[in-house]
Amino acid sequence: MSAGNHSFVTEFVIVGFPGLQPEFYGLASTVLFLVYCCILIGNVVVLMLFATHNVLHKPMYFIILNLVVSDVLFSTTTLPKIIARYWFQAGAISFTGCFLQMYLVHYFGSVTSFLLLIMALDRYVSICFPLRYPMIINNSTIHILNVTAWVVAHLPSLSLVIRAYPLPYCDTNKIMQCYCDHIAITTLACTDRATYSFPAFVVAMVVLLGPLAFIIFSYCSIIVAVLKIASTQGRLKTLSTCSGQLIIIALYYLPRCFIYLSSNIGIRFSTDLRIVIIMLYSLLPPMINPLVYCLRTEEIKQIMIKQFRPTQVRVQ
Repeated sequence: MSAGNHSFVTEFVIVGFPGLQPEFYGLASTVLFLVYCCILIGNVVVLMLFATHNVLHKPMYFIILNLVVSDVLFSTTTLPKIIARYWFQAGAISFTGCFLQMYLVHYFGSVTSFLLLIMALDRYVSICFPLRYPMIINNSTIHILNVTAWVVAHLPSLSLVIRAYPLPYCDTNKIMQCYCDHIAITTLACTDRATYSFPAFVVAMVVLLGPLAFIIFSYCSIIVAVLKIASTQGRLKTLSTCSGQLIIIALYYLPRCFIYLSSNIGIRFSTDLRIVIIMLYSLLPPMINPLVYCLRTEEIKQIMIKQFRPTQVRVQ
């Protein structure tokens, strides 16, 4: 790549919320810092429970373990910089550093999408083929699938960076976003981005809609299988094993699909509102997922009850 491609831009400046007044910078950074702390604490608790209780060393919990790692890494990639921007007015990021952040943002997003597919596969086999489940889904199989998710996720992320990095960036260097992502960066290119935006949209749809298509198929099959159960209690018990996963999947996919589809059918949002929606669907799942793991998965729920029950007895 020639140096002239971006000779006018040597660094980018992350603006965050362009409509936010300076007197609210302290409040914004404090809120983001507390969100980051909640994400770290909640997910570290899940990691510690997994590390100290062998009963959790099962296929589903290995998937959850990988989701926890992905959530923590995504949050650590995005939040510290925007917190520093509002807390210390340190919004500048190097040209290469911005593209590295862009790569990691899309990489961890892709990893999560593929892991949710694996989670749906686990529930599909468990409910639709219960007798064959131990043979099809075991720890070794899940380890292979998890590693595959982490490896395959490199491909769409690299393709976005490889196409965006050589573009000429010779105008403004202000990124109207809380972190570097493909749309925010390529919007600043001094060229027609139409030839670049459509392939990027196709990549995003493959990463999102490919796993989502199987997830929808798997849960439709699960519903059909559940309806064949004679007793109402049996149906509810079976569905309860999927409720946590459905919450996690909905938190991840629904807002993303809404943003991608709305922007391509002509629905326009203000810049600040769009950034708020993106930050919500980026940060709410990592913050809420640990609660879902603890409250909607039976083994973790029982472990938490046992941990707190002795304390409650002593207080009484």
